Formats: sequence, C-alpha cells, structure tokens
Amino acid sequence: MKLNAKKNMDNLIENLDNVPTLLIHACCAPCSSYVIEYLSKYFHIIILYYNPNITSDKEYRYRLSEEQRLINELPVKYPVKLIAGDYNPDVYLSAVKGLENEPEGGKRCEVCFELRLREAARYCKEIKADYFLTTLTISPLKNAEKINETGEKVAEEFGVKYLPSDFKKKNGYKRSIELSREYNLYRQNFCGCVFSRKNVDSEI
Repeated sequence: MKLNAKKNMDNLIENLDNVPTLLIHACCAPCSSYVIEYLSKYFHIIILYYNPNITSDKEYRYRLSEEQRLINELPVKYPVKLIAGDYNPDVYLSAVKGLENEPEGGKRCEVCFELRLREAARYCKEIKADYFLTTLTISPLKNAEKINETGEKVAEEFGVKYLPSDFKKKNGYKRSIELSREYNLYRQNFCGCVFSRKNVDSEI
C-alpha cells in the first residue's frame, strides 16, 4: 500500500502542540518556494543547500544566491535560516561512477537522491532538528515514493525523523511556478548534473 505522504504530513501539522525544528534539504529556490511558504507557518525551518551534483561552481553559486534571496524576500511566520553545504562535485561523480549512461530518473538519480538525503540526515542529527525532509518531491519528474523510501532508510541509519512528502500534490508544483514568477527566480532547464545538462543540450 502506497504511503499517502501529503495526508500524513497534514495530519502531523494538525496535531502539533509546539513549533518543531525542521531541516529541509533544498535543491533550488523554485522548488523551495512553495515548501517554505507552506511549512514556515508550522516549523522553525533550517534550509540545507547541499547539491554536489551541480555541474559547475558558477551554476552552484547562482542557485545558492537565489535560495538566499528567496529566504530574504518571502514572508514567513517564523524565521528561516540557510546552511550552505560543501560543494564538492567529485563526491557526486564518484558516487555515480559506472552509471553515467543511465537514463534520467534511473539508478543514477536514485544514487544522487540518497547522497543528498544522507547528508541531510547527518545535519539533522548534528543540529538536533526534530525532523528533516527534501524539496525534491515537488518535481513531477521525480519519483516521490522512491525519494521517501530513501529518506526513511537514511533516517533510520542516523536515528532521526524523516517526514515523507509529495509536495506536487494539491497544486504544490503549480504554486511553485507562481511564486517563481512573482519573485523572478532563476528556473534552470536541467536538474543540475552534467548528465541532465547533456540531455537538454542534445534537444536544442
């Protein structure tokens, strides 16, 4: 039976009797926009921007600056903080070695999700956050069920709590598009890695 991640999260929020700390792994500002807007009413949020898969230092820094700008400009009930993780593309390239020819959405992407979620779980434990999750599930091109399975797995390894999500549900993805336009956010046309970039370039 598939997990109804959106319903479970809504139930958790309805039963909160305090304001927990939530670490959110963020892949980019557009994907973060709706997630922050929605969850900042209920949680003290710490954004972890950890994405060693991104093609270049220039692209990484631009996406990071857009994440910070969004946090600075988006109205929130509780303050949102940003942690910039280490940018070391060799870590990503080593993790996906041998999977270079996998299709988008395949095994290479699963390894990438796990790499980033494991770091999020580690940070969650380090800063003693109550929960962690990722913005990755807002994308209609990504398998939320698989991402949530990975999140649960690494959470168990680190002894922390993962919140399953499917942010594209109930117009979440649509709202992220609206917010991206409202704040004039940089919306990249590829996920981030050199392989996704090649796929885009080959279609031009």
